Order: sequence, then C-alpha cells, then structure tokens
Amino acid sequence: MRQKRVFAVCLVAALAVITLTAQQSSPAALTGVVRSQEEGVMEGVLVSAKRSGSTITTTVVSDAQGRYSFPRTRLEPGTYTIRIRAVGYELDGASTATVGGRDAARLDLKLRRTQELAAQLSNGEWLLSWPGTDAMKQNFLSCTQCHSLQPIVRSHYTATAFAPVIERMARYAQGSTMKRPQLRPNTHGGGATTAIMGEASDTGREGERPASQSRTQAMAEYAATINLSSGPHWSYALETLPRPTGKATRVIVTEYDLPRPDTLPHDAAADANGHIWYADFGTHVLGMLDPKTGTITEHRIPITKPGAPQGSLDLVFDTRGDIWLGTMYQGSLARFDRRTTTFQTWGSPTYMDRDEARIAMVMPIYTDLDGQVWIGGDNEYQVDVKTGTWKTIDYSVGLPPGFRAPLSSYGVSSDSKNNFYGMNLNGTYIIKVDAKDGKVTPFATPTPNSGPRRGHMDAQDRLWFAEFRGNRIAMFDTRAEKFQEWAIPTPWTNVYDVIADTAGYAWGGGMNNDRIARLNIKTGEIVEYLLPNQTNIRRVNIDNTTNPPAFWVGNNLGATLIRVEPLE
Repeated sequence: MRQKRVFAVCLVAALAVITLTAQQSSPAALTGVVRSQEEGVMEGVLVSAKRSGSTITTTVVSDAQGRYSFPRTRLEPGTYTIRIRAVGYELDGASTATVGGRDAARLDLKLRRTQELAAQLSNGEWLLSWPGTDAMKQNFLSCTQCHSLQPIVRSHYTATAFAPVIERMARYAQGSTMKRPQLRPNTHGGGATTAIMGEASDTGREGERPASQSRTQAMAEYAATINLSSGPHWSYALETLPRPTGKATRVIVTEYDLPRPDTLPHDAAADANGHIWYADFGTHVLGMLDPKTGTITEHRIPITKPGAPQGSLDLVFDTRGDIWLGTMYQGSLARFDRRTTTFQTWGSPTYMDRDEARIAMVMPIYTDLDGQVWIGGDNEYQVDVKTGTWKTIDYSVGLPPGFRAPLSSYGVSSDSKNNFYGMNLNGTYIIKVDAKDGKVTPFATPTPNSGPRRGHMDAQDRLWFAEFRGNRIAMFDTRAEKFQEWAIPTPWTNVYDVIADTAGYAWGGGMNNDRIARLNIKTGEIVEYLLPNQTNIRRVNIDNTTNPPAFWVGNNLGATLIRVEPLE
C-alpha cells in the first residue's frame, strides 16, 4: 500500500514537472532583449502586448539576461501595441510588433530615463517618500479606496483649503470615483472624515463616526506639507521600489478589459467551470467573464432602495454554486440563482427607514447546515433565509471576565460548523461567535493592533486573513486556536485579503504597491509579483480548476480583471 502511495506522489510530481516544462519550452510568438544606456540588459521589466482590437493584454517579465518571451499559445497572429513598466524608465523606440503564424517575431526594446518619475510612483512609493510618522501617513490609506495619492500630492491646497476638501470627501459612499461620486445618505450637510485609517473603508460602523475638527485639521496641515502648495517641486526625495528579480520574473499576467470603463470590480471569483464572476462596487451589476474567449455577460441586480448609492461587494458562492452579494446602501442581501439567472433579496431590519443601513460582507457557504447566513454591515447579523429573521450579533455574550476592548467585525467568515469568525479591522482580534448559543470568543493576533481585514476559510477550518496595519499574511487555525504570521517584504503593501490555494500557497495583495504576494506555506518563502498597471487590489480569489491554480483579482479602479500565473 505504501509503495502505491509513493508511486502516486511521484506521478503527480512528474506530471507537474511536465506541465511546467511545457510552459517553459513553448515556442515563442514574440521575444527580445530589454536594454538601457544606464544599466545595459535589464531584469524585471514588465513587457505587455495587446493586439489591435482586442480586450486582452498579456504581460511577461524580462529575466537576468534582459530577455523576455511571449509563449505562442498566448499571442494570436496580429499587430500588437507594446508597453513596459519599469519605474524610472520609459520606452524609447518602436512600440508595435507584428506576430506571424509560424516564426517568432523579435523586438529588442530600448529604454530611457523618464522625465516624469512622479507620474510612475505607486501609492506605496509615495508613502515611502513622504516625511513624517507612519501614524500620520496611515490617515491617508482611506483615500486610496477611491483614487490614488497622485491628486493629493499634485494639489496646491493650503492647510486651510484642505480641511473642507477632506470633509467633502467623507460624504461620498465607498463605491465612488472622482468621475462618479455617490453621496452617502443624509450627508448633504457635511461631516468630516474619520482620519483613522480604515474607518472610512468598505463597511462597518467605524465609517459612521465623525472625526473631531482637530483631527481633520491635523490631516489638512500634514497634506499641505506633502503637496505643491509651497512651490513647483516636492520638498522631499522620491523613493522607488526595486524591480522584480529571480522567481518574481517567472510569471504571466493577463488583463481583461471590462465593457464599461466605470466598472469597479471589487471581487473576481472563479466558478467550477473556470468562469470568473465579478461584483461592481459602484453599479448594481453582476458580471461574468469567460477567460477563454474574453466574452463578458452582465446581469442587473434589483434596486431595493431607490435613491440610495448603488454597488455591491463580497461575491461568495454557496454549495449549490449560487452567488450571494451584499448590496451596500441598498440595504439588502442578494442571491443570484445561476440556473434561472434570477435574483432574490432580503432587506435588513428597517433598512428603508435608516440611512446607515448597509449590507456588505456575506457568508453563505455553510447555509445548508442550519439555514443561516452571516452578514456584516451596519451591524453583524445571523439571518435565517427561510423565515427572513435577522438576529443582531451581541458581542457581549460570554466574554471573559474583565474583557473591555470594543469589538466589531469587518470581514466575516465561517467554519465547517457554520460558526462565525469576524475580522476586527480597527483592532487586533479574530472574533468567534458560536452558531448555536451566540457565545463570543475573541482571539488576539500575535502582532498587536494588526488590523485583521479580509480572509477565506480553507477546507481544514484554517482562516487565512490579511493583517492590514501589520502588513502580514496570517492564518488562524480555528481547531487548534493557534496563529501563524508571515511579514510581507515590501513596506506599505497593507494587505487587504488573503486566500490559500490547493497547491500549498497562500496569496494576498493590497491597494498601495501593485504587488501580489505568494507565500509557500511549507517553507515560508514569499514571492512578490509586480502587476503591469496601478492596481487597486481588494478581494482576492483562486481558480483551483487549473494546474497549477491561477490567482484572480479585480482592478477596482481600473475596470479590468487580472489573472496571475507563476511559472515556477
């Protein structure tokens, strides 16, 4: 019996090697070498190709010899526009290539130093560059949910002029952009932002507390020191992050344009057939991508609260393969039956009468056990979808004697017994709520004030989650009640979400430095893959139907869905 098991393991390993070797040795459609006068051959340059008339962009990365190569299976014959990403550089010369049907096309790329470095900086690089304390910089992390830091640093506002701008921004709902703001209900008269990082984020009661005038003023005064209010140049040096090297260059990234340029794809999740479903954070639309063809299909979500901001998030499949969504300020839980392509909605308690009514996070995976769905939003709820009964979670039930820390949840998850696990973004806890008796048990993360944000439960009842302030990938074994943490190498990643795949890796990403982190769970090695464009990373997902599993994320401010496929 043992020999059979060993043979099976060896066979799986051999097949994996064969698959990887086939990818590595696939005939090239387009190849070349990247050079610059300053560096000679350049490693870690992202080279992107998009065929004329296509909605799909494919990106590879140059190796230590400066070579890049697109596999023939990824580029059809045609004329391609070529672009690069290498901070501090821009393309100097030909930016198109023609791919034929047989022989590999060759295009060597020459780069020159950019004259506009500031335009290339990621949010993380701006945060690295700014003077001041990390605590002050963290106040601006809420800004990056709606736009990059570029408008702030390029503005000319004085501290006096900045204060009303901050107050005005706080009146916009989370699913807003600069081109399409949506006012929060009943905020026409004002209300300053909470300058605390995370408190004006996707969801939770935290975003409803008005900040003091002194906090708003402090934020305005700091903003005036990092912009151009005092002159034509910034008063600090611009810092950049290093380009990818080694394993981080062994990857293929594919971007799929969405049909509406104002789409905010907060979630991108694979179904059992490899189709990718996305939730639109700013419009009441549920969409599906067929990665094989690039075809997009969209469905309109019912409006349950006319006049309230639109947009949904937290797209989750149940065991039937149906899709559940939180409809934010529309105040309802929604389920999409994929067989009939119809929606069913449940309104939260008195949602039509409450401006703060907001349904965001949903957890229906184990609903078939007891008929209960867990909800996060203006409150956390346990919802009986058969009776329509909503029960508010009481965080005081069964707490240890003397426990005084305020508890609230941002991300929500559940184990195989449908017990609730809340992620305490504004604190340091993973919060368990027993499904049967409501008993609350808080578990403090090893890193204090780590800011647990979003996560996914795996098949072993291990909660993989992001420590937003701690800049870590973390895992809580709900059976053993033990934590593990892994620090992200790049600062200011501010991990938003984490998920484990079936091949032994955990994945995460954040809004600030356009990098996807892949953790080898067994060895602890983290490889960071740079994405081709500035990417507002929110919910992360895995397609386990491919070999090896592929990582998916929506560019929440870029109207694209992104697939990341490591080659080793």
